[in-house]
Amino acid sequence: MNRIFYLLCFSILVLSSCKGTKALSESKVKKLSAEKIISNHYNKSFNFETLNAKLKVKYDDGKNSYSPSVTLRMEKDKAIWISVKMIIPLAKVLITPEKVSYYEKINNTYFEGDFKVLSEWLGTEDLDFDKVQQMLLGQALFNLRKDKYKATIAVQQYQLQPKTELALFERLFLIHPGSFKMATQQLKQPKENRNLTINYRSYQKVGNQDFPKEIDIEALQENHITRIRIEYKAVDYNARVSFPFKIPSGYKELTIQ
Repeated sequence: MNRIFYLLCFSILVLSSCKGTKALSESKVKKLSAEKIISNHYNKSFNFETLNAKLKVKYDDGKNSYSPSVTLRMEKDKAIWISVKMIIPLAKVLITPEKVSYYEKINNTYFEGDFKVLSEWLGTEDLDFDKVQQMLLGQALFNLRKDKYKATIAVQQYQLQPKTELALFERLFLIHPGSFKMATQQLKQPKENRNLTINYRSYQKVGNQDFPKEIDIEALQENHITRIRIEYKAVDYNARVSFPFKIPSGYKELTIQ
């Protein structure tokens, strides 16, 4: 395996058993202010303390493709734990607000570092624990309450665009009018010719709450496209979870440049 495998493991980070899957029903789109749309989006956030999920991930960068099985565990705002398998265990990741720790068994390598180092390596900006957590839960990557947005209706969904853009990003959000869950979020870095699009293809009911079922991630960088699909096969929440993680002795530290 090469660097692509590491990107896979980190990309699947930059979420009672599933009671059945369905696409979110679309309500008739009523015109609302951006402030009301944003308020509803956060009021409909998935409410949990812990999460335990089984995922199927498909990764394709045009040259390499993988389809590992993944176990995901979370403690809200504190830890994200990922175990990757392809017949046999391949890698583990432990993410906290302070750092990212990772090891893989193919080349016996590991990484420990903060998000600043990881962001530079992946060629992005401002990657942090909260953005990873929000992406996996179907919430906006950025805190929508911090900026002013203009709201329009597009393809029977609410579209939010900032009135004033960040220096590094162009942002676009599409939100389902019935559930106020995220439908699409797109981040562009025109100067670097980068484009990240996250599509939430369907949602499911977990308890009485809407939770992602299928997430498509497409990353474009200098005409090179990487595609990742995340499918939640089973989701349980508010059960006891553990985060076993210990870097095996003899593993070589991965140096990120």
